[in-house]
Amino acid sequence: MLKISDLRCEYRLNPIGLDVKSPRLSWKLESDRRNCIQASYHVQLSHTPDFAVIIWDSQELTSDQSVHVELEGFQPAARTRYFYRVQVWDTFENSSGWSDAAYFEMGRMELSTDWTGKWITANRSGEPESSCPRMRRFFHIVKPVLRATIYATALGMYELHLNHTRVGEDYFTPGWTTYSKRLQYQTYEVTHQLKTGENVLGAYLGDGWYLGHLGWKIERENYGSTSALLMELHIRYVDGSEEIIGSNEEWSTAPSAIRMSDIYMGETYDARMESDWGDQCQGAWLPAQVLSYPKDIIVAQENVPVMQIEQLQPIALLTTPQGDRILDMGQNMVGWVRFSIEGDAGWAVELHHAEILDHQGNFYIDNLRAAKQRIHYTLKGGGMETYEPHFTFQGFRYVKLIGFPEEVVLDQFTGVVLHSSMERTGHFSCSSPLVNQLHHNILWGQKGNFVDVPTDCPQRDERLGWTGDAQMFIRTSAYLMNTAPFFTKWLRDLRAEQGEDGGVPFFVPDLKSLIPEGWGETSHSSSAWGDAAVICPWVIYEMYGDMRLLKEQYESMQRWIAYIYDQGENVFLWNTGFHFGDWLALDSKPGSYVGATDIHYVATAFYAYSVSLTRKAAAALGKLEDVKVYDELHRNIVKAFQDEYVTTAGRLSVPTQTAHVLALQFDLLETSASKRVAAQLTELLKETQNHLTTGFVGTPYLNPVLSDMGRNDLAYELLLQEGYPSWLYQVTQGATTMWEHWDGMREDGSLWSADMNSFNHYAYGAIGEWLYRYVAGIQPDEKQPGFKKVRIKPYPGPGLEWAEASFESMYGQVKSSWRRQTHGEMELCVQIPANTRAEIHLPHADRRTIKENGSLIHQSADYVFLNKSGTDVAMTVGSGKYRFTYRMITEEGECS
Repeated sequence: MLKISDLRCEYRLNPIGLDVKSPRLSWKLESDRRNCIQASYHVQLSHTPDFAVIIWDSQELTSDQSVHVELEGFQPAARTRYFYRVQVWDTFENSSGWSDAAYFEMGRMELSTDWTGKWITANRSGEPESSCPRMRRFFHIVKPVLRATIYATALGMYELHLNHTRVGEDYFTPGWTTYSKRLQYQTYEVTHQLKTGENVLGAYLGDGWYLGHLGWKIERENYGSTSALLMELHIRYVDGSEEIIGSNEEWSTAPSAIRMSDIYMGETYDARMESDWGDQCQGAWLPAQVLSYPKDIIVAQENVPVMQIEQLQPIALLTTPQGDRILDMGQNMVGWVRFSIEGDAGWAVELHHAEILDHQGNFYIDNLRAAKQRIHYTLKGGGMETYEPHFTFQGFRYVKLIGFPEEVVLDQFTGVVLHSSMERTGHFSCSSPLVNQLHHNILWGQKGNFVDVPTDCPQRDERLGWTGDAQMFIRTSAYLMNTAPFFTKWLRDLRAEQGEDGGVPFFVPDLKSLIPEGWGETSHSSSAWGDAAVICPWVIYEMYGDMRLLKEQYESMQRWIAYIYDQGENVFLWNTGFHFGDWLALDSKPGSYVGATDIHYVATAFYAYSVSLTRKAAAALGKLEDVKVYDELHRNIVKAFQDEYVTTAGRLSVPTQTAHVLALQFDLLETSASKRVAAQLTELLKETQNHLTTGFVGTPYLNPVLSDMGRNDLAYELLLQEGYPSWLYQVTQGATTMWEHWDGMREDGSLWSADMNSFNHYAYGAIGEWLYRYVAGIQPDEKQPGFKKVRIKPYPGPGLEWAEASFESMYGQVKSSWRRQTHGEMELCVQIPANTRAEIHLPHADRRTIKENGSLIHQSADYVFLNKSGTDVAMTVGSGKYRFTYRMITEEGECS
């Protein structure tokens, strides 16, 4: 049986509002036989799902490509829906038949200046600046509607309503971008929300990132001074005519019940001010004002939208020693609380949000700094009323209730989890419950901080897209969820924010007003942070095979390298400027956030790394002359690094764990020095009783380096440490997300300084990559990216009896699980998706004893054995499910 499933266009199921000139299609093959490879494919397009009329036909094409397939010669038309279907043939001459139909719909595609709608803003008429206005427009429909589509954007945030029903399931639209250069619009199909006769369009406007408080200086209006709406409703009638209802002077505005809504501060809502969208009290409604604002910056939605993803119920109602009543959600989460309450009109209640209780069990909000995270609700009376916020989100586990009835019913409170609607792709579990909880914490750290941009924290007065944090975590994030659209949008903002000299801001989108004194003369371009311009596109290429994004970002990568090259007197060393260094490392000086590793050592190491990745990108893109340039530059940087930081005895002159890790990870040493540095790293770990001292820069690479250099035992020991400092220390302290500091909460219950102590901060969650790539052994191959070739190379280690992981690649699900058997035997189960091949490494395997599904295979022609690597046996296989068992041998080659 050969079958086609999971048809995608630009990573998405049936997307609408695309503005790419050449939409790419992807599909997955399913087969009940091994070694299934696509031999050819056939794609057809039609305007109808029955394909009565074929408008584009690829004919049968000989190709094994099933991911990011461009339709040669196809030129899509704006605001048009295309249905597509695919059939394939495999190398066994089996045919899948036609797949089920899927579709994609193009967005406006025209120049943004062609919007017929106008920017409109509210006539506030004495309303406070923090209030959220509403806007409306009545219109009539007198004939049957074929299709209706809304295109909308805003300065600030917007929430649309049509005929008293909310439009779409997206939140915080239009998202946070480099507003001076890029502003997204969203597309909604609303055909079934229209009716014959009178209709009413409505919209709430909120401050959002555009107008509201941003950054630790607590400043408003970082991008503009007023909120505004731009939208068009396109109605296609059955008779072939079309009508456009746009935002213009015919709209009217009025105050809303949302008296204040701010990302940091929370929301104030007075239900007594609620009124129907059809309210005929004309005195309350004033004409909208037209605003002059550019339209040529408008682009289609690129990221997946923020949505309500899941719901949590409180696990307990607590009373603190100070007498506060607290809801415990059981999980540090990001979103808000939906609640129901009944009472008299004018009765007010408040919800305050916090991540932790202090060591005395009291509600702790000091680490929020100036962010209030408060919801204030005034009842309208007359029965049970239910409320949830509109334009704000909170980071919290605990909720303090103020003004609520004595008898609190837990069922009347629901935690609503919001984040960018990325599909879950990775699952991991093992024999250690603590490690499983660590994986859970990493996942929830990503959920909480991937809210339209990759933020550092979701609760305090910051929530910024720090570049360094993003590049440190990006590969882990790509295992856990499909992050390709998410980072596509963010990287385009990074490119837009990049300076003329190639410098990269500390965070994207940028807020230049935030840079405090003491951060050097520049407000951008720290090593390891600015390197996100290179590292992030390369990781997306490796994980998803996205050549288009790599090509799109290549110039940005080059410009970053050119920026570093121009710094200082020695073009092969980066020994000037401000750098964050090994941020929050435990070997830092008292009172300093910067670790003990020399900042210029870190800078030069990342310089070499980014050049090596840019060289790889050039090779992937076929830019052979650039390959030569970057190859020579890389050799010179490595030599300068060795001259500066490696002694004649082959030791590093910077005696920190992070220094040794970076030199080994980035391949900056000659073979003899590499062995010496590896040995020295083990000595440094012994000095700390095998505890880490690394910070943001060193931690992501620590365990991979140890596994690669043959000290997998040390890597496992670091993973399984429960005492401070360690990943599991946080788990034993009750963490449900990752912490910003190794000692955010100390063993005696005291807390790190409140000025910077997030309990939901994903940077140290980068250990997740090692769990998938090394413990379970699921790895991509950069020469055949996107898991076209899968590498299964697990590293079992002491302390775990079994581990298993799965990853939903662009080709299908990859699985790897290993389990120690009795009498020194090992079992490895693998699943390889159709249309791919795999290189499987059996760790510590006695080749003579290897069985697959019970049969010895060392003489089978079905398995191509590769050169033996250490005590591992490697082979290549095609797609399918495999169960290997074998006798394990020791490092010395003896049977265990």
